[in-house]
Amino acid sequence: MQTIIVVFNPGKLENADMDLRYSVSDRIEEASGFLIQSNGYDFIDTEDGEPGPLMGIWLETENASENWHIVSELFRSEKFIGNDLSLSVRIYISENDTDDLENCTLVNLIWLIHLKNFAQQ
Repeated sequence: MQTIIVVFNPGKLENADMDLRYSVSDRIEEASGFLIQSNGYDFIDTEDGEPGPLMGIWLETENASENWHIVSELFRSEKFIGNDLSLSVRIYISENDTDDLENCTLVNLIWLIHLKNFAQQ
């Protein structure tokens, strides 16, 4: 299985409710028809001087590069416990099983940059 990690910065959330760790992964499983499944969560230390810790939700799927878009679309179309996650989370992927964040590729920030550039045209 491959890895998708959804990283939350509680300081950027309107409602930093810890239940997000369950509600988000449950909804992703449902919306993806279980193509993407929960694989736990963890807290992630930040660099010195940055607010934290961050919270990461690990997900597993057969094809992370193909399926991360399901997560992104879900975050754009639904709010979770009063939070617009399309504006406040980062999505990372890896071809490896249960990979560490530092080994993953950030994918949704690139998408947001393209969207912003398109909107300015």
